[in-house]
Amino acid sequence: MTQEAASTAELLTAAKEALETYHEVSVDDDGALTFRHSEVPCAVQAMQLAEGLTVLSLTCVVAWDLPQDDKLAQSAAERAGQGLFGTLGVVRTERGMDVTLRYAFPAEGMDPPPLGTLLMLVVSTASQLRGELVDVDTPAE
Repeated sequence: MTQEAASTAELLTAAKEALETYHEVSVDDDGALTFRHSEVPCAVQAMQLAEGLTVLSLTCVVAWDLPQDDKLAQSAAERAGQGLFGTLGVVRTERGMDVTLRYAFPAEGMDPPPLGTLLMLVVSTASQLRGELVDVDTPAE
């Protein structure tokens, strides 16, 4: 096993241990970790950007197939500027708009408890965003 593979495997093992405190975690064939936080599916991957710099990348699918709505896209853009953890993205597809929250950070050497806290800050934000965006989408009665 190469040093890069060992570093990423070690980091994913620590992330899995950290996340299992809060969620049921699956390991995909490619080694990525997947889990759900409330209604938000999330995936964690590890990669070595340079020697000594191994990062975790967390992607949360906040909402999908939302109506093509400029008000909704503007709301997401405004909300993205308020967040400390992650980059919010809106992708327009044939079926509507998809919203993701992505966060990458150097995590090599982090113990599972603080790693879990950091990951939960991001996924909690994703769940909160989902509630806000889905509420914006719901017509007023």
